[in-house]
Amino acid sequence: MKKTLFTAMLIISALFVMQNSVSAQNLYFCEGVTESGQPITQSTTFNIPSGGGYFYFLVKMPYAIGCTYVDYNIYTVDSRGNETYNTSINQSDIGTDWTWFWKKVTFNYAGYYRVEVLDCSGYPLVSNYVTVNYK
Repeated sequence: MKKTLFTAMLIISALFVMQNSVSAQNLYFCEGVTESGQPITQSTTFNIPSGGGYFYFLVKMPYAIGCTYVDYNIYTVDSRGNETYNTSINQSDIGTDWTWFWKKVTFNYAGYYRVEVLDCSGYPLVSNYVTVNYK
């Protein structure tokens, strides 16, 4: 009886964890975005020319954003993991009922970066890391 109860609790816990991980918001870095919101050539490493280059930030959410804008805060991360604020990019063309949106972003310098997405109330939605190298 105890073994059956333990197994049932383990299965329920696993399903709960899987449900939460499936419905989480995500930040993708990619070379483009399809009309249906799928990343094209998704990666966490991009090679840019020495004069700069661009790629896309794609945010996918399990619910409507409820805002008309978001901010992307970009931090440079050094070899010890210390973060230094680099810049913020505002995206003000978002519909409150959108569940995904993208932004074309230009990087001028190689480095390791953390990008944090904040909603219109300043609440952090999601963050992710990306490496930018020179070609």
